[in-house]
Amino acid sequence: NERLQELVRMFKERTEKAKEKLIDPDSSDEDSVISCDLSTTTPLSIISLFNSLISSSADLMYVLWMFLVSLAWNWNVWFIPVRWAFPYQTPDNIYYWLLTDYLCDLIYILDITVFQPRLQFVRGGDIVVSVTLEAFTVIDLVPLELFYFKTGINPLLRLPRLLKVRVFTCTAVSFSLRVIRTTTYLLYCLHCNACLYYWGSALKGLGSTKWVYNGEGNSYIRCYYFAVKTLITIGGLPDPTTLFEIVFQLINYFVGVFAFSIMIGQMRDVVGAATAGQTYYRTCMDNTIKYMSSYRIPKDVQNRVKTWYNYTWQSQGMLDEQELLTQLPDKMRLDIAIDVNYSIVSKVPLFQGCDRQMIFDMLKSLRSVVYLPGDYVCKKGEVGREMYIIKAGEVQVVGGPDGKTVFVTLRAGSVFGEISLLAVGGGNRRTANVIAHGFANLFILDKKDLNEILVHYPESKKLLRKKARKMLTKGKKPEPKEEAKEPRQVPAAPVRQETPRLLRAALEMTEKSSRLKGALAKVKEKTNKSSISLQVNVHKT
Repeated sequence: NERLQELVRMFKERTEKAKEKLIDPDSSDEDSVISCDLSTTTPLSIISLFNSLISSSADLMYVLWMFLVSLAWNWNVWFIPVRWAFPYQTPDNIYYWLLTDYLCDLIYILDITVFQPRLQFVRGGDIVVSVTLEAFTVIDLVPLELFYFKTGINPLLRLPRLLKVRVFTCTAVSFSLRVIRTTTYLLYCLHCNACLYYWGSALKGLGSTKWVYNGEGNSYIRCYYFAVKTLITIGGLPDPTTLFEIVFQLINYFVGVFAFSIMIGQMRDVVGAATAGQTYYRTCMDNTIKYMSSYRIPKDVQNRVKTWYNYTWQSQGMLDEQELLTQLPDKMRLDIAIDVNYSIVSKVPLFQGCDRQMIFDMLKSLRSVVYLPGDYVCKKGEVGREMYIIKAGEVQVVGGPDGKTVFVTLRAGSVFGEISLLAVGGGNRRTANVIAHGFANLFILDKKDLNEILVHYPESKKLLRKKARKMLTKGKKPEPKEEAKEPRQVPAAPVRQETPRLLRAALEMTEKSSRLKGALAKVKEKTNKSSISLQVNVHKT
């Protein structure tokens, strides 16, 4: 368990360092700096430094070395047949030929002993660096030249040097290099045929028949011209007369038909693969135009659709970036998004101070959309479901009575639509009209994707809402303060005048008489009740 925890910690540290290098490639630490002071470097450290320099297939030093090896290989491929067939190797210049041969052998030896064993390769999913030599790596250096002492200097004994071709067949090449390679195959077939034609002519005797080479002019050019006419079946060749000539010509015809058909097929595949994207773009555009024509869409709308297709393809090289990125693993999509979009998103003031991992997750959810000049990005009153980040171009916030007054122009790196997306202020309606001023490329972040991301980053969510509120209230004017007013005075009740004495006495006498009348009424009521009760008793008896 402790070992697993340690491995997890080491992987996390390495991942963080890789992310930091992706974000800021110029930053470096002391561990990544390689010392090149050879005066105090041991031989072992020199080997380690050399190994680190050639470990990458894209390293410039290794590419230059492979170019040198390819020159040595091409020397053997092209000149071994020429030296065997044509009389260009003479006793006067034999030492120059041998010196060049052994120089090429030295390059082969250095490649096998120094470079190839230190290359990385994949075995069972693991990256392996082998320092041992395998048997097949030394076949091309079999010293058949020892037979020179018995047969003389025969260039055919150097044919094993051509096996070095396996080094180059595993290299991925672009379309232009594939075209060059296919053309080179055709030229080499013609080259070998020219050598065989001169060898057959020399075997039968130069100028002995009309079919063989007559020995006039430049021998290689004349024989190469014959090979071109034979393999490409141009015609106009003299008829063969002997059995050897007939068999040689038949083989030439058969090889020419197959070689030429194979070359044409390869060229067709190369051109088709190189223009596959352009073909897809034209197909999509033609289908869209056909659809609009069938429904009689107005011409101005059709022209805008054509303009969108043309500009999107010219600016991006594809119609939808998501189609390409969805094929990649999540980690690779994140790495690409960081390299392409992080420099733009990190400069947005709204996201400054947020969790870096939250920004990484957001980068994977961004969609790139192109707007034409005059297109409405959003309209006032619409429900806000998206937030926009300007990648390239400009947009204008317009309004006013005529709807054409420009309030502000937003450029690359600006953000808008975040107020409605974050539902700040109690609503999610658009607060302004935004149109594209020229061609504009915008990043779009859906509300659903943002909410799913912010669930895991509550602190960043609070910070974003706080910044959005501040941006919402930034443009409002403060309300004027009302002047302090004196409290409203309630009018005092009027002072009652004093009652006169005569009137006061009359009121008192009236009050006393009313009391006396009330007492007499009560006595009369009691008397009536007692008389009623006596009468009831008499009747009962």
